[in-house]
Amino acid sequence: MTSTNDIRRGFLDFFAREGHTIVPSAPLVPQNDPTLMFVNAGMVPFKNVFTGQESRPYSTATSSQKCVRAGGKHNDLDNVGYTARHHTFFEMLGNFSFGDYFKEQAIVNAWTLLTRDWGLSPDKLTATVYHTDDEAFDLWKKIAGLPDHRIIRIPTKDNFWTMGENGPCGPCSEIFYDHGDHIFGGPPGSPDEDGDRFVEIWNLVFMQYEQANNEIVGNLPKPSIDTGMGLERIAAVMQGVTDNYDTDTFKALIAASGSLTHTATDGANTASHRVIADHLRTAGFLVADGVLPANEGRGYVLRRIMRRAMRHAHILGAKEPLMHRLVPALVTEMGAAYPELFRAQSLIEATLQQEETRFRQTLDKGLKLLDEATADMTEGTLPGETAFKLYDTFGFPYDLTEDALRERGITVDREGFDTAMAEQKRAARAAWKGSGAKASDDIWFDIAETSGGTEFLGYASDTGEGAVVALVKNGARVDTATAGDNVSIVVNQTPFYGESGGQVGDAGQISNDAGLRATVSDTSKQLGRVFVHNATIDAGEIKIGDPVKLQIDVARRAQIRANHSATHLLHEALRERLGKHVAQKGSLVAPERLRFDFSQPVAMTPADIAQVESDVNAQVRGNGAVTTLLMTPDAAIEMGAMALFGEKYGDEVRVVSMGSQDDGRTYSIELCGGTHVSALGDIGLFKVVGEGAVSSGVRRVEALTGEAARAYLTGRDDRLREAAASLKSTPDEVPARVAALIEDRRRLERELAEAKKALAMGGGGGEAAGPEQVGGVAFIGQVLNDFEAKGLRGAVDEAKQRLGSGIAVMLAVNEGRASVAVGVTADLVATHNAVDLLKVAVAALGGQGGGGRPDMAQGGGPEGAKAADALAAVREALSKA
Repeated sequence: MTSTNDIRRGFLDFFAREGHTIVPSAPLVPQNDPTLMFVNAGMVPFKNVFTGQESRPYSTATSSQKCVRAGGKHNDLDNVGYTARHHTFFEMLGNFSFGDYFKEQAIVNAWTLLTRDWGLSPDKLTATVYHTDDEAFDLWKKIAGLPDHRIIRIPTKDNFWTMGENGPCGPCSEIFYDHGDHIFGGPPGSPDEDGDRFVEIWNLVFMQYEQANNEIVGNLPKPSIDTGMGLERIAAVMQGVTDNYDTDTFKALIAASGSLTHTATDGANTASHRVIADHLRTAGFLVADGVLPANEGRGYVLRRIMRRAMRHAHILGAKEPLMHRLVPALVTEMGAAYPELFRAQSLIEATLQQEETRFRQTLDKGLKLLDEATADMTEGTLPGETAFKLYDTFGFPYDLTEDALRERGITVDREGFDTAMAEQKRAARAAWKGSGAKASDDIWFDIAETSGGTEFLGYASDTGEGAVVALVKNGARVDTATAGDNVSIVVNQTPFYGESGGQVGDAGQISNDAGLRATVSDTSKQLGRVFVHNATIDAGEIKIGDPVKLQIDVARRAQIRANHSATHLLHEALRERLGKHVAQKGSLVAPERLRFDFSQPVAMTPADIAQVESDVNAQVRGNGAVTTLLMTPDAAIEMGAMALFGEKYGDEVRVVSMGSQDDGRTYSIELCGGTHVSALGDIGLFKVVGEGAVSSGVRRVEALTGEAARAYLTGRDDRLREAAASLKSTPDEVPARVAALIEDRRRLERELAEAKKALAMGGGGGEAAGPEQVGGVAFIGQVLNDFEAKGLRGAVDEAKQRLGSGIAVMLAVNEGRASVAVGVTADLVATHNAVDLLKVAVAALGGQGGGGRPDMAQGGGPEGAKAADALAAVREALSKA
């Protein structure tokens, strides 16, 4: 038997020998088509090459492209498990010519591979052509020798391919395999063509025309080839089976499902095992490509697929989560061809387990309500209100309700469901308007209601394409904006992060091939789900519905990611050093720096800061991976995650884990919706540059990472070398040299102060009155010019010693201001109070206040020229005492 892996490799090797470049599969999230939810055909990654918007270093290529059809107009979800060839995930083998060879070589390649290399009987093959494509008809006769009745002309659009209303288009030629007359069905174009006897295995698209507004307007200058062969279909043919689920890959996954559920894989269980196997592949590859379960967009489609499989696991009697236990079988079967499965295995397993654990908590309740509502029904229609209650109350998706009732022949009133949904939105809008929310937010509510939330692509990509869904200028919605306009742009999906959780919004560029160039200065997030690009139109114009290319400022985002991840490490390092009372009270994650506010009653010591820096940098050097899981807030907190200040959490959260402890435990686990480095080594370096108080009990650390930290340290080192040169020493000697200079200065200051005091006390420093009798007590009063106020207390103490018993008043005059000190010897404090005398002197100096003790008081005033008047006022007060 030829394995599926062998067929894939054989296809690629054949076309490599024919001069084609083997191109790895693109991710399932389209990078070049905002209208597609997932890559759904092999040509999607080459779309811009075919239209001439992009060039590649090769003119022919071959690939095995991962594809998903489970959302939008390409949705096979409901059929999966009940037919032989419907899948949500499949692989498309293809060969492509970008203006190189055309019809003849494409047909030669296809016929040679199928009949010579793979040994399929020519008698089993039938070709179709578009009914007017005589060239293709003749080529099939010439190359393959097929008789006329096995070259079937098809007049419908099934055999004419278009990229859309505009762009390349052309006729198709499909190749069918005949399984034999023992199977019901007729050849293509016949009344019985929908049977399983004839199965399409390959489609050759001949791009030769240019289309505008659904009309052919001319020939392409370079006709091209796009082909697609479903790997699962050709594997069934080559393995001698008529059902894709009987091929080796599916048989292995179905066997694993049967083994883990201890159930038979055929009979009544057939559909459930098939659903599980198919959806396991889809979920595994989507998670590996960065899609996680969510309530909107691609994440919602993934969640529906997961939950559909999980319901079938429940049908099979699985008592515990099953899907994550099947991931090793998936990796074994497909990991060699797609190594991303190996790299993401732990994430796939954890995501499936978390989702199934969560879903099982509501599944039983939902099914019980469904059973009660349909207890008396053997056929008919379930009211839409009941289906909506299941969805709204228990999170039971509409399609699961349909799927659960399908086996019993019961349908669901879709119109009633939609009516109930619309009523809920109306009530929510009314409640929002009555909540006191800002009137300016009403415009974002309108956009969210009509267009849904913006899907964020930025966890996995720095670029993307989106379709413009709203433009806001000067507070009002507009249809168009032109050069010079400042406008807020909303698209259906974006790699730009909207400011939230302390992380600033992204900046970058928005453009398109029609000449639009717009500079995005920042991105905000309105109502928690509408991403708003605040931009200036530099050139061209932008209109509602336009496809646009979005490119974030990659260098700026890298700095933000590094600072954000460093903030998480800092949080844990602070808790380790200062105690578990530390909790985040606010943060700012910007490209140039980070700021972190936290609960802490006292300042950090230099030793604290040094230890925190050391701990963070140890994690950076360890270069541990940064992983993300999606789970409920309760489950996240139960596993040890810390909720961040200021973040609003819904019914599911992103849990970011990074680093490791000495005992093997994860270093940091936090609830966070921001962007982060993939490995801690990307932070580069961490340096605290500031620590201070924000408010009572709250401290703030400011820090730098990466190049900013290096530049900071380099600048500090440069200044150190400059200081060393000035001191005529080496940088290592600077501390000792500065300490010696400081000590010399202090000594000189002391000597100068003593000299000034001696000069002043000797009478040369200003107006003086030697010991005299005033009001019956000995008194010394003196004005000391150019004398420092801090020396007054010492001067007063010396005067008191000279007096033995008495009162001393000293005034220092500096730069027009006077300071005064009053001293009373111990034997006189019962009758004379230094504070009272000080107030008299201060009042004369034009000042207020001052204070001290009964034996010593000090104050001052702004009018130094009145120093003599202040002494006179004190004398007068004493004389009246």
